[in-house]
Amino acid sequence: MDKYDIVIIGGGTAGCASAYTAGKLGLKTLLLEKSQVLGGTMTSGLVVPVMKSGDNQINTDFYNALVSELAKIGGQVTYQGNSGWFNPELMKIVLDNMMKTVNVEVLFNTEVTDAILSETLSSHIEQIYTNNTITAEKEKLSVPIGAKYFVDATGNCDFSKKINCEFLENNSEFQPMSLRFLMSGIDLKRFGNWLLEIDSDRNVTSVEEIDGITHLSTAYTWDSGKNWALAPYFDNAVAIGELKDTDRNYFQVFSIAGMPDSLAFNCPRIVENLNPNSTEDVSKALIQAREAILRLSLFCKKYFPGFENAYISNIADSIGIRVSNRLRGKYIYTINDLKSGKKFDNPALISNYPIDVHSKSKNASTCEKTGEYQLPIESLMSKDYDNLFVVGRCLSADYMSQGALRVQSSCFSMGEAVAKYIKQQLS
Repeated sequence: MDKYDIVIIGGGTAGCASAYTAGKLGLKTLLLEKSQVLGGTMTSGLVVPVMKSGDNQINTDFYNALVSELAKIGGQVTYQGNSGWFNPELMKIVLDNMMKTVNVEVLFNTEVTDAILSETLSSHIEQIYTNNTITAEKEKLSVPIGAKYFVDATGNCDFSKKINCEFLENNSEFQPMSLRFLMSGIDLKRFGNWLLEIDSDRNVTSVEEIDGITHLSTAYTWDSGKNWALAPYFDNAVAIGELKDTDRNYFQVFSIAGMPDSLAFNCPRIVENLNPNSTEDVSKALIQAREAILRLSLFCKKYFPGFENAYISNIADSIGIRVSNRLRGKYIYTINDLKSGKKFDNPALISNYPIDVHSKSKNASTCEKTGEYQLPIESLMSKDYDNLFVVGRCLSADYMSQGALRVQSSCFSMGEAVAKYIKQQLS
C-alpha cells in the first residue's frame, strides 16, 4: 500500500497551497485533482486577480512563491498596490512546476470513490480508493492509497460527504453563481482613457500604465444608491432589448498580466435561485451564463471605445460557486467572531477582506467592511475524523462569515496553515 504523510483531495487554490507547503516541509505528499489542470478558480474559473486582504496576513509563503514564479515568465504584475494580478494560462504551467520542485506527486483525472476507516483507531481514515475520471475505471484497487492525514480541498466537501461527515445547515438562499470569461483584441489604452473621462470615482474605476502597458478595472451593478458611470449605457441596451435586465445585475472587468489586449470579466452573475449542489441546476446556470456572455460581448463591442475588434477568447471551464457545503468542524466560526476581531491561539489566517455576500435581488447584496480578523485552525479540522482537515470555501463557518473567508488569499493561508500544522504533529 502506498503510504503518504498527507493526501490532498482537490488541486484548487487551497489545495495547491497545502500540497506545495507540505512538500516543501519534507512531507510525502500526494495531490489528487479531478480535472486536467491545477489552480481551480484561478485557472479553470478565470478568477483574476487575487484580491488583497490586508497588510498583516500570515501563512503567505506559498502565495509569495507563486507571485515570484509567475513574474519570472511575465505572468504577474503589481497594480494598485496588489501583487495578485496574474495570467491564468501561465498559472497552469507555474503550478505544475512548483509541485515538481518540492516533490509533490500529482494525479490528474482522479476522484476518490471509497475510504476505509482504521480498525485500530477510532474516527481515523486509513485508506482511499480512486477513479479515473476519463475512463471511469477504478484505479489502485489492489494497492489502496494510505495516508496519515487527509485534506478535503474539493470546495464542495466531496470527499467529506463520502465518509458521512456532519455539515452545517444552510438556512439562507443560495448565492448566485457566476461564469467568468475573457475578451481579447481590445485597445486597452483607448478604453482606459475613455473610462477616465466618464468616471471620476477611483474606488470604482482605476487606470494605470505599467511598463508601457495599460492596466485597468471598472465595475457597475444594478443596485441603486450609487452614481455608476456606466449606468446610461446599460440602461439604453436594456431598453432596446440588446441586454436582458438581469444581464446588468453585476458587471466587473480586470486587466490581465501578460495579456495586453485582454480583459477578464467577473460576470455574468446568474440571479435565478439555483442550487450549486444540483447537477440539473448547475447545468441550467451554465447554459444561461453562456447565453448572457454573448449578449455582454456584443454590448461591449457596440458601446465601449476600444472594443471594435474585440472577441470572446475564453469562457471559464468551471462555474463560480460562492458557497455550497460547509463542514462542521471542531470550531464553528461566526460572524460575531469576525466582527469582534476575536483572537485565537492558533490562527490559520489574518484578513480584513469585507463580508461579501451576493444576492439575486436588487439592493440586497452585502459588502461590509470590517476590521482585521482571525480564523482558528480548529475551523479547518473535521469534528468527525481526527486526521481529516478541510480547506477553502467549505470550511466550518457560518453563512455570513464564510462570505468574507472564501476569497483566494484566505484560501491560500488555510491550505498553508494546515500543512504546517500537520508537519508539527508529525515532528
